[in-house]
Amino acid sequence: MPDTAAVFAAVFTALWVAHTVGDHWAQTPAQSTTKGQRSRAGRLACTRHVTTLTLTKALLLALTAAALDLPLSIAGVTAGLTLDAASHWWADRRFTLARLAEATGKGEFYRLGTGAHPAHPVTAEGDPAGHLGTGAYALDQSFHALFLFFAALIIAAL
Repeated sequence: MPDTAAVFAAVFTALWVAHTVGDHWAQTPAQSTTKGQRSRAGRLACTRHVTTLTLTKALLLALTAAALDLPLSIAGVTAGLTLDAASHWWADRRFTLARLAEATGKGEFYRLGTGAHPAHPVTAEGDPAGHLGTGAYALDQSFHALFLFFAALIIAAL
């Protein structure tokens, strides 16, 4: 039987892979573009996204647990995935994470890579230039990684 540290490492790895797949491949364009709206449609889009994301995490976690014979409890998995889903939903409403960025002095970084940032990338003609990401995306993903860490700790420890 693996020790708790090994279980944590396997669980975190499974959750991280499932997160990247669920957040980028399983999320629909409609969910991505609507989930941040301050409306019923935005809340529903975010809920649908977090539901498919959590199902992706549960599936990969179950496959990992079966393949590695991990001693996971239903209580631990439920608590960990619930914390992760709730934190993901909160952050993906977008205005909530933007407020947190402002409150922690990261507002300028949050706007980096967008037209709202004073040094936004532009083409020679002055049009917005393509780029690989934004500060908002970096803060979003690091926020999710933090809660994946907490979820893995809970799942491994209970």
